[in-house]
Amino acid sequence: MVEGGHGLRGHVRPAGNKNAALPMMAAALLTDEPVRLANLPDIRDVQTMLELLGALGVEFEWTAPGALTLRAAEVRSAALEPELAARIRASILLAGPMLARCGQLRLPPPGGDVIGRRRLDTHFDTLQKLGGEVEVGDEFMLRGRLRGAEIFLDEPSVTGTENAIMAAALAEGTTVLRNAASEPHVQDLCRLLNAMGAQISGIGTGELRIEGVERLGGASAEVSPDHIEVGSFIGLAAVTRSELTIGDVEPSHLSSIRIMLERLGVFCELEGRTLRVPAEQSLEVRMDIGQQIPKIDDGPWPLFPADLISIALVLATQCRGTVLIHEKMYESRMFFADKLTAMGARIIICDPHRAVVVGPATLRGSIVESPDIRAGMAILIAALGAEGHSRINNIGQIERGYERIDERLRALGAAIERIE
Repeated sequence: MVEGGHGLRGHVRPAGNKNAALPMMAAALLTDEPVRLANLPDIRDVQTMLELLGALGVEFEWTAPGALTLRAAEVRSAALEPELAARIRASILLAGPMLARCGQLRLPPPGGDVIGRRRLDTHFDTLQKLGGEVEVGDEFMLRGRLRGAEIFLDEPSVTGTENAIMAAALAEGTTVLRNAASEPHVQDLCRLLNAMGAQISGIGTGELRIEGVERLGGASAEVSPDHIEVGSFIGLAAVTRSELTIGDVEPSHLSSIRIMLERLGVFCELEGRTLRVPAEQSLEVRMDIGQQIPKIDDGPWPLFPADLISIALVLATQCRGTVLIHEKMYESRMFFADKLTAMGARIIICDPHRAVVVGPATLRGSIVESPDIRAGMAILIAALGAEGHSRINNIGQIERGYERIDERLRALGAAIERIE
């Protein structure tokens, strides 16, 4: 239950990057020695990944808040639990390390957000080029001995790249991945693997060279701050006309985010690793040259992240002017816009990938539901900026990606209450 219209104020720190934490946890399967991770977010997807790893025989211990030690001394199963795999998309990340460690895996279809078709082809194509055999049925059977190869990914898939990196780290020979994803979370995984003894070069670029090694050892690593959460808090501050200070950010991860949000009249002040969002924002769409309607669109890193399109859509409803929102990756991510329209937003859905937003619009409280992680957070931001009360159902989707979000928002002055 959310009562909108309250100004927020205070300091917030982003949690660890969910999309880095999950592959880094999966990488623990590549060694029988302890892997220690710090700054893990306290979210449902991390707990589900732990259940998946535990079912495979991985021992783990929380040694402090956000600090986890994993040890895969023995892997007692080469099959994932279907019910657990169906909870998260990231279950696919176990394919590469399990194939490298055990030479086989029975993989049920992964779950995750319902935001449109999410291809698995890139994962299996790269594993096949590394020498794996893939049998497709109700489940996927993977087996084979891995060898290095030169691979051009048919799309810069983040999890597809991560699977290929983990598999190639223990493959025989050299692997070159071209058109690889280079997001901050991919870089975090590469740095962890190098600390474990892998030989990966080209980190942060679209071409990775991986020299296979016979074995990997234990290591310690820290998950980087979640730039998607930073972008979400910037949107929250702007929609609620609040001043927020966001600490411990990684400035190099925010360049495209700041550029796109400035098109909506949202400006931030960066000092070191602290970002301040002033309350006095113009919230006016900046027209392109010739008074042309501007566009907010996403793309592979280092362009604007697809996971922030939902936040940008809500923010645009509060900005004076007209803007085109173009989500290029998933054909269902924009469909939550009807919930914003019911709250009073002026949005025209052009097709599954594009929407025109005309603002500003006065939002009113409503009964809404969280369809996926990012749309759920966007709806929560809309409710906090709306007049009256909102009831948000299916909040488990939000909690899959945002750590203790109700507690953290209350600390900033939000009127938000959890109802069982």
